[in-house]
Amino acid sequence: ITCPGVVLKDKEELYLSVFVLGQCKKSECVPAVFPVFFHDRLVFEKAFPNIVDPGDLVKLLEFDTAVLELIQLIPPVGKVLATYEENTRDFLFPDPKLTRGRRGLEREILMKRSLSFT
Repeated sequence: ITCPGVVLKDKEELYLSVFVLGQCKKSECVPAVFPVFFHDRLVFEKAFPNIVDPGDLVKLLEFDTAVLELIQLIPPVGKVLATYEENTRDFLFPDPKLTRGRRGLEREILMKRSLSFT
Protein backbone atom coordinates (compact mmCIF):
# COMPACT_ATOMS: atom_id res chain seq x y z
CA ILE A 1 0.00 0.00 0.00
CA THR A 2 1.42 3.33 -0.98
CA CYS A 3 0.56 6.72 0.42
CA PRO A 4 3.12 9.16 -1.04
CA GLY A 5 4.34 11.86 1.31
CA VAL A 6 2.52 10.53 4.36
CA VAL A 7 4.21 9.75 7.66
CA LEU A 8 2.00 8.23 10.34
CA LYS A 9 2.02 10.09 13.64
CA ASP A 10 1.23 6.93 15.58
CA LYS A 11 3.81 4.16 15.23
CA GLU A 12 1.58 1.21 16.16
CA GLU A 13 1.52 -1.60 13.59
CA LEU A 14 -0.93 -1.93 10.69
CA TYR A 15 -2.95 -4.82 9.33
CA LEU A 16 -5.39 -5.41 6.52
CA SER A 17 -8.86 -6.70 7.35
CA VAL A 18 -10.68 -8.40 4.46
CA PHE A 19 -14.39 -9.28 4.52
CA VAL A 20 -15.51 -11.46 1.59
CA LEU A 21 -18.28 -14.05 1.20
CA GLY A 22 -19.44 -13.56 4.79
CA GLN A 23 -15.98 -14.28 6.19
CA CYS A 24 -13.50 -11.91 7.80
CA LYS A 25 -9.75 -12.52 7.78
CA LYS A 26 -6.84 -10.38 8.91
CA SER A 27 -3.30 -10.11 7.65
CA GLU A 28 -0.24 -10.26 9.84
CA CYS A 29 0.75 -6.95 11.42
CA VAL A 30 3.42 -4.86 9.71
CA PRO A 31 5.35 -1.72 10.72
CA ALA A 32 3.54 1.60 10.24
CA VAL A 33 5.82 2.90 7.48
CA PHE A 34 4.72 3.53 3.89
CA PRO A 35 4.94 1.79 1.53
CA VAL A 36 3.32 -1.10 3.41
CA PHE A 37 3.83 -4.64 2.08
CA PHE A 38 1.56 -7.51 3.05
CA HIS A 39 2.90 -10.91 2.01
CA ASP A 40 -0.01 -12.89 3.43
CA ARG A 41 -2.22 -15.28 1.55
CA LEU A 42 -5.81 -15.10 2.77
CA VAL A 43 -7.98 -17.96 1.56
CA PHE A 44 -11.77 -17.68 1.40
CA GLU A 45 -13.88 -20.70 0.57
CA LYS A 46 -17.64 -20.93 0.29
CA ALA A 47 -19.99 -23.58 -1.09
CA PHE A 48 -23.23 -22.64 -2.79
CA PRO A 49 -25.17 -25.93 -2.64
CA ASN A 50 -28.43 -24.54 -4.04
CA ILE A 51 -26.85 -22.87 -7.08
CA VAL A 52 -26.80 -24.86 -10.33
CA ASP A 53 -26.80 -22.02 -12.86
CA PRO A 54 -23.58 -19.94 -13.06
CA GLY A 55 -25.72 -16.89 -13.83
CA ASP A 56 -27.40 -17.24 -10.44
CA LEU A 57 -23.98 -17.31 -8.77
CA VAL A 58 -23.00 -14.13 -10.62
CA LYS A 59 -26.15 -12.43 -9.32
CA LEU A 60 -25.39 -13.55 -5.75
CA LEU A 61 -21.84 -12.19 -5.99
CA GLU A 62 -23.12 -8.87 -7.35
CA PHE A 63 -25.31 -8.42 -4.25
CA ASP A 64 -22.50 -9.34 -1.84
CA THR A 65 -19.98 -6.68 -0.80
CA ALA A 66 -16.24 -7.16 -0.39
CA VAL A 67 -14.67 -4.81 2.16
CA LEU A 68 -10.98 -4.14 2.79
CA GLU A 69 -9.82 -1.99 5.70
CA LEU A 70 -6.36 -0.73 6.57
CA ILE A 71 -6.31 -0.66 10.37
CA GLN A 72 -3.75 0.67 12.81
CA LEU A 73 -3.50 -1.01 16.24
CA ILE A 74 -4.30 2.05 18.33
CA PRO A 75 -5.93 0.92 21.61
CA PRO A 76 -8.57 0.07 22.58
CA VAL A 77 -9.94 -1.32 19.27
CA GLY A 78 -7.80 0.01 16.45
CA LYS A 79 -8.25 2.87 14.03
CA VAL A 80 -9.47 2.43 10.45
CA LEU A 81 -7.22 4.49 8.19
CA ALA A 82 -8.72 3.60 4.81
CA THR A 83 -11.41 1.39 3.28
CA TYR A 84 -12.32 -0.15 -0.05
CA GLU A 85 -15.76 -1.54 -0.89
CA GLU A 86 -16.96 -3.18 -4.08
CA ASN A 87 -19.43 -5.86 -5.05
CA THR A 88 -17.80 -9.26 -4.67
CA ARG A 89 -18.18 -10.19 -8.34
CA ASP A 90 -16.18 -7.17 -9.54
CA PHE A 91 -13.66 -7.61 -6.74
CA LEU A 92 -12.98 -11.27 -7.53
CA PHE A 93 -13.19 -10.89 -11.32
CA PRO A 94 -11.97 -7.38 -12.25
CA ASP A 95 -11.93 -6.03 -15.79
CA PRO A 96 -8.72 -6.99 -17.60
CA LYS A 97 -7.69 -3.31 -17.78
CA LEU A 98 -7.51 -3.16 -13.97
CA THR A 99 -5.04 -6.01 -13.67
CA ARG A 100 -1.48 -6.49 -14.74
CA GLY A 101 1.00 -9.25 -14.48
CA ARG A 102 0.25 -12.93 -14.76
CA ARG A 103 -3.49 -13.71 -14.77
CA GLY A 104 -4.44 -10.74 -12.61
CA LEU A 105 -2.18 -11.56 -9.67
CA GLU A 106 -1.36 -7.87 -9.30
CA ARG A 107 -4.15 -5.35 -8.82
CA GLU A 108 -4.38 -1.68 -8.18
CA ILE A 109 -7.29 -0.38 -6.13
CA LEU A 110 -7.91 3.02 -4.62
CA MET A 111 -8.84 2.97 -0.95
CA LYS A 112 -10.89 5.80 0.53
CA ARG A 113 -9.24 7.44 3.50
CA SER A 114 -11.26 7.64 6.69
CA LEU A 115 -12.02 10.99 8.29
CA SER A 116 -9.67 10.12 11.17
CA PHE A 117 -6.72 9.63 8.78
CA THR A 118 -5.50 13.16 8.16
